[in-house]
Amino acid sequence: MHKVFHLSIQFSKPISKSSNPLNPFMIIINNFSQSTSIPKNQQRVRDHAYDNYMEIEKKTRKVLKLQELILSQPNTMLSSACLDNLSRRLGFKQYEAGRFVLKFPHIFDVFEHPVQRILYCRLTRKAHVHIQQENEAVVAQVDDCVTRLRKLLMLSNTKRVGLEHVRIARREFGFPEDFEYSVILKHPQFFRLFEDKESKSKYIELVETDPKLGVCAIEKVREHEYREKGGDAENIRFSFIINFPPGFKTGKYYKIAVWKWQRLPYWSPYEDMSGYDMRSLEAQKRMEKRAVAMIHEILSLTVEKKISLERVAHFRVTMNLPKKLKDFLLQHQGIFYISTRGNYGKLHTIFLREAYNKGELVEPNEVYLARRNLAKLITLRRPNTDREFVYYRRERGSDGFDGVDLDRVKVSDNEHGNDSSESDLESDGVC
Repeated sequence: MHKVFHLSIQFSKPISKSSNPLNPFMIIINNFSQSTSIPKNQQRVRDHAYDNYMEIEKKTRKVLKLQELILSQPNTMLSSACLDNLSRRLGFKQYEAGRFVLKFPHIFDVFEHPVQRILYCRLTRKAHVHIQQENEAVVAQVDDCVTRLRKLLMLSNTKRVGLEHVRIARREFGFPEDFEYSVILKHPQFFRLFEDKESKSKYIELVETDPKLGVCAIEKVREHEYREKGGDAENIRFSFIINFPPGFKTGKYYKIAVWKWQRLPYWSPYEDMSGYDMRSLEAQKRMEKRAVAMIHEILSLTVEKKISLERVAHFRVTMNLPKKLKDFLLQHQGIFYISTRGNYGKLHTIFLREAYNKGELVEPNEVYLARRNLAKLITLRRPNTDREFVYYRRERGSDGFDGVDLDRVKVSDNEHGNDSSESDLESDGVC
């Protein structure tokens, strides 16, 4: 009975004899495909590979803050009391910094001062070597920084970007600390730095555009995919590489919507959009896909192919990005991944999924490798650390590590290692 009723619905309309008979199943698919679209409100599916990456990144940010604090001191060392007081300005709670440095003996060396008889903290030799490696890697790719900044300015509608916005995101783009001089002022043929009279803010303006730089990273990926694997040129011409996270449910209707979206043409992020009429529905769809290509290109310009959502929001107006960036990116979870790990859910980090494989960058660079070395030091644990204790008698009361049991404090015992406290103390000079 059910089959007969189903067929009666399909052939309820009469078909003229002169016309060719059509397949009823093709009629259903065509009618459905005209009304399908990617749903806007989607739930975020977690990918533990990226979340675990951000768990280490959370510790890395705290380590970098304490490193900068210690290196800013005259003797590159801090007493326990000063460390507890100054670390509160960096967001640490009371006694939290003392507990934190004791967890990473390969980065922070906690020792007893030979004269003052109080605990001090300094960086180990491995930490100094890592800092030197990252600085050398950043200086060696200054020319690449110039190219990345030029491409970033070409993405803007006005070919200018606020200096403060670039300064905040300088670590993501791999710019040196003195990029205002080494990248901008040393290349006047590419950039012009000026101050706005009304807002009193500094801006970076592109002097001249280069058509050779107006090629997106996704276009190179498409060309590589077409040459290696082949396929239909129409399907690859405007498509993106989509890798859905594990557990993401894709029905047949969703697959049809994604297939239609992959074939939808769009304007290049480097193309000037001032002369186009955006009132039609087709133009709005193309602009939405252009926004996806814009965020894809911003992520491609970064060193680690990731950037926080708040950094991208700084360029929202100048690059015609949608207002609700998080909801917009959740529509394309096969291209981007948003991780909320790192700052108690307040920080959102955007990853480019095609650039990573099993939590590692597919095409690593020198800056990325230097930063991963620091992550290895963070995750590294010294063997038999539970047996390495120093008994410290407090004769003059608390000294800043009150939150830690100083009668049984873990410190780096360097009898068998290269990071000996006595040799490092001599290299640091007289206290």
